[in-house]
Amino acid sequence: MTISRLGRLLVALLGLLWLVAPTLAQGPDPRAIIAEFGGKKSFDETEATVKSLAATGDPNAANALRALGDGELYYRKADQSVLIARGAGAELQAFDALSGEPAGTEPKAGLEKVKIKNSIRKTIADALGSLTLSSPDPARRLASATGLFSGATPEQIEMLDAAIAKEGDKAIRQRLEEARANAVLKSDRPTADKIQAVETVAARGDRPALVALSTLTSSPDEVLAKAARARAGTIEREIAFWGQAQNIWYGLSLGSVLLLAAIGLAITFGVMGVINMAHGEMIMLGAYTTFVVQEAIRTHAPHLFDWSLAIALPLAFLVSGFVGLVIERGLIRFLYGRPLETLLATYGVSLVLQQAVRLWFGPTNREVGNPSWMSGAFDLGLMSVTWNRVWILAFALAVFAGLLFALNRTSMGLKMRAVTQNRRMAAAMGIRTPWVDALTFALGSGIAGVAGVALSQIDNVSPDLGGGYIIDSFMVVVFGGVGNLWGTLVGAMSLGVLNKFIEPYAGAVIGKIVVLVLIILFIQKRPRGLFALKGRFVDA
Repeated sequence: MTISRLGRLLVALLGLLWLVAPTLAQGPDPRAIIAEFGGKKSFDETEATVKSLAATGDPNAANALRALGDGELYYRKADQSVLIARGAGAELQAFDALSGEPAGTEPKAGLEKVKIKNSIRKTIADALGSLTLSSPDPARRLASATGLFSGATPEQIEMLDAAIAKEGDKAIRQRLEEARANAVLKSDRPTADKIQAVETVAARGDRPALVALSTLTSSPDEVLAKAARARAGTIEREIAFWGQAQNIWYGLSLGSVLLLAAIGLAITFGVMGVINMAHGEMIMLGAYTTFVVQEAIRTHAPHLFDWSLAIALPLAFLVSGFVGLVIERGLIRFLYGRPLETLLATYGVSLVLQQAVRLWFGPTNREVGNPSWMSGAFDLGLMSVTWNRVWILAFALAVFAGLLFALNRTSMGLKMRAVTQNRRMAAAMGIRTPWVDALTFALGSGIAGVAGVALSQIDNVSPDLGGGYIIDSFMVVVFGGVGNLWGTLVGAMSLGVLNKFIEPYAGAVIGKIVVLVLIILFIQKRPRGLFALKGRFVDA
């Protein structure tokens, strides 16, 4: 009889365990933890509830945490039940705190907001990061794992261990291990564990890793401090190296812009000896041509937007080249041999063109978009490289190569070089020098228009666009050697890099003044620039 009763009791216990086992296996109930936000709580209690909710690992818990951080988590005064409420006025739209599903409306007077402070907001951010690690989207998990590094705390070590154990993506697992290592450095774990964590953190080799290690360089544990100092020194040297590389890249990027702006001026100044103060406005016309093309595409063929620059390039060349041809035939050809009057006349033309653009397009900046293939950036070591700068550098070199081919391998290029070297002899050989001048000016203006297409991607398109490049263009041409394309290339890149190395110490304005002074001193020693070219005024 006793055995029978024990048997029935055992069967009952097994049945009870079978019923509750799924609940026990699921761990803490997120809905029950959210209910702990109800009623008047101290900040410490609220923060503890946030951590408990994060520990459940339930992605739906992020709804309540986001609402808490945004000041949208409330509890009813009547029954202390917690919900999300949004809106304005006497009635608020209510949502379930866990699932986020609509739950009707609630009178605002019957609700009390769950109060938090700044330290709790940081805890919420960390909690949301840990919950995102459960996302099925690898990109979200990677972003979350990356963001956990700086704020990693010893309390998160167990959570990170669990995430590392179940993570299959190598890159995400590496970020999780780095975050765990930073958490270990802040913990009271043995020195051996911290030394291993120092190696893991140092492998990142970036500024966040340096910050994490710098806190240990004065540790009372001399073994740990020595390891941290050694790895921090290595990272500092690597950061300094990539910092110089970043400056060189910025300098080359600026140099490509200066090359595009100056290359057209180099050939007109070299062949014709004309100081064209309207050259910047040719750049501006190219930029506005790009704007008009993109507006037409947005209105009539949005699917062609990624091709907008390819369409704008030949049009900008034709528009600026035609305007340049009109200026040369209508004005400049009457002023050859009078450089001061040419300078004043082209300056007047630049003012006319600026005002015409203001009347037609308005004085405000115009929006020119980046095609998808020119948007975004990528990391190279510890430096960030934007795609638009990469394409502009490649485009500037392509324009340079194309112009170099035209000058050295075409009949028109041969005539231009002949006029540059000895105008009288070229005329005696039957070359129509006036038309060479006209076509050269049109070519230089057209190239300036093409430069405007590129500059529209990195600068504001406005009537004053060209004015910011005209002085720099003249400096490049004079420094490199008048009329010499290789001198223009070397001069543009040299001045670009020099500017970017001086600016961090002297500022942008003082940096330009320093560069100008250095060019003046250089010209005193080499009046004909880096690459001297026999010109029409040196017929030796």
